[in-house]
Amino acid sequence: MARIEKFEYDNASVRNFALASIIFGIVALTVGLWIALQLVFPQLNFGISWLSFGRLRPLHTNAAIFAFVGNAIFAGVYYSTQRLLKARMYSDVLTKIHFWGWQLVILLAAITLPLGITSSHEYAELEWPIDILITISWVAFGANMVGTMIKRRESHLYVAIWFYISTFITVAVLHLGNNLELPVTFWKSYPVFAGIQDALLQWWYGHNAVAFFLTTPYLGLMYYYLPKAANRPVFSYRLSIVHFWALIFIYIWAGPHHLLYSALPDWVQSLGTVFSVMLIAPSWGGMLNGLLTLRGAWDRVREDPILKFMVVAVTAYGMSTFEGPMLSIKSFNAIAHFTDWIPAHVHIGTLGWNGFLTFGMFYWMFPRLFHTKLYSKKLANVHFWIGTLGILFWVVPMYFSGWTQAMMWKDFTPDGILKNSFVSTLEAIKPMLALRAFGGTLYLTGALIGFYNLLKTAASGHIVPNEAAEAPALESSNMPNESFHRRLERKPIALTLWATVAILIGGAIEFFPMNAMKSSVPKLESVGPYSALELQGRDIYIREGCISCHSQLVRPFRSETERYGEYSKAGEYIYDRPFLWGSKRTGPDLHRVGGKYRDSWHYNHMLNPKNVEPASIMPRYPWLFERNLDNSDIAKKIAALRKLGTPYPADYEQKALAEMAKDAEEIAKRIAADLKGVNADQLKNKEIIALIAYLQRLGRDIKAK
Repeated sequence: MARIEKFEYDNASVRNFALASIIFGIVALTVGLWIALQLVFPQLNFGISWLSFGRLRPLHTNAAIFAFVGNAIFAGVYYSTQRLLKARMYSDVLTKIHFWGWQLVILLAAITLPLGITSSHEYAELEWPIDILITISWVAFGANMVGTMIKRRESHLYVAIWFYISTFITVAVLHLGNNLELPVTFWKSYPVFAGIQDALLQWWYGHNAVAFFLTTPYLGLMYYYLPKAANRPVFSYRLSIVHFWALIFIYIWAGPHHLLYSALPDWVQSLGTVFSVMLIAPSWGGMLNGLLTLRGAWDRVREDPILKFMVVAVTAYGMSTFEGPMLSIKSFNAIAHFTDWIPAHVHIGTLGWNGFLTFGMFYWMFPRLFHTKLYSKKLANVHFWIGTLGILFWVVPMYFSGWTQAMMWKDFTPDGILKNSFVSTLEAIKPMLALRAFGGTLYLTGALIGFYNLLKTAASGHIVPNEAAEAPALESSNMPNESFHRRLERKPIALTLWATVAILIGGAIEFFPMNAMKSSVPKLESVGPYSALELQGRDIYIREGCISCHSQLVRPFRSETERYGEYSKAGEYIYDRPFLWGSKRTGPDLHRVGGKYRDSWHYNHMLNPKNVEPASIMPRYPWLFERNLDNSDIAKKIAALRKLGTPYPADYEQKALAEMAKDAEEIAKRIAADLKGVNADQLKNKEIIALIAYLQRLGRDIKAK
């Protein structure tokens, strides 16, 4: 008979991560609502740099993904892992490093992003010192989890643990791969790859950050908390095996579907499409496994708010993972990409799948963690219905908005002329933007009710930081006729290695040809590096988050070449670090904006967009006219880019300041000649001049035939 061992569960760390998730969830949702309102009422930008849409938008996404959802993942993983493995977490020290390191990352993100300190990569905007801190915290998490698996008292690793393992491995690989960058200063770096290579690497990371940070850990949580809440076993053990291995193998290939009809080679785009379409099979297999776990418990769903949250969450996962493959089909992507359909698709996942599963998990966990009853079942039901309405009012108007944009952008008159200006499409979707903000208000209201309910639940009970437990000691066992996978489930290191192989195959096949791809990008003689002033202007463009609203990629559609100009070529981006193709067009594409307007037009447009377009919802940028351009780091920037392959002359650092002064003076004089009351001598040193220089460069390296 096995020896009974006594040990303790660490509940304090679970509580800490859960409370952090609640606090940062309120912050993330509030910032999200604020920027949604800014698109309806642009005056809410207040002309203040750190409150502008372009700077707050990455703060919202990072707070929602890594602060709210991230802390919820860790709370759920720490609680379930200990109970599934019948062991306390391997190291209390690693737990503390993980917790406090992660909170420090979030705090630094909340400071640096509104200040415009960003690498501009979607979901990876934080600069290199914070990336190092993320690595330390993540390694502490993974080492703690692997150590706990090794000292476990449960022979077999339950399916939830498989998903936790794949999350740790893949996020580590993605983070290291996408943050290959050369530091210039403490808060500035340039990525090692440029142009189409940077684009491929970023969306390999971006898509799989959604896959392996917002999906696989939540599937693990679903496999633990949904059966617990329903008091039913998982529907199918075999289906969970197929779901896990198929999902982690296929998902890693799908990133290029974000870059269809771009300058990326066709074979890479096609690869992304094929594997994205295949994804629907394992994704829906997991969804059905979750929903069918409730067989025989549907009467309880009507009464139990916890199960309601979980059912809607799993359904939202199914909807989102149906849209993903659909959006990867080229004919459909041609309509939906760059429109509001994309944020609608994303928020079905974040608000429905991640948000509602988090609420359901916390409603189940808090009474057990604090040895009490849920404070108010009625409030939980109110939260569910308000939150559900919030999701519907958020996403449904955005679907309509996306279709409206796509149809109006592509609409021609019988004479073959574009029927609608870009701003007319913006005016058409304003009511839908307002409804989206209303939906966000409802969702935030529901979350506040839920968080109040959870905090009152915690206050009504008491937590046992170190909960006593006991279990038989782990004994080696060899079952006759045991399947290969059952044997694998008893070997955590082997399972980890096989999962690593599964996620590396797709990445290797996509990225080994990257060097060949680099050499195959045509070198266009007319394409040269940015001048020093243009480089400074580009960094200002990045700082202000202009990529949130403007793309720099003209696709080979007649509707786009008629509106913007010649479609974009791969060779035009060879010196772009980082690439700035964007994901959504709240404003028009800018890749061919150079020379389209006079310098004075850009001056007026940035000072107050309504001066040139009364219907504009773009923020004002008065600080660009007040701040002198800081050129103290220009020599370091030029040297860093030269190391990365940009062919600046050896002595360019010595000439750069004089060249910048000359270029800036010419632009300032042209503006002063057009606009009364503008003093060229006072204007030439301002940041706005560098930004105008960059905008006027865009798309002018080649000429349409």
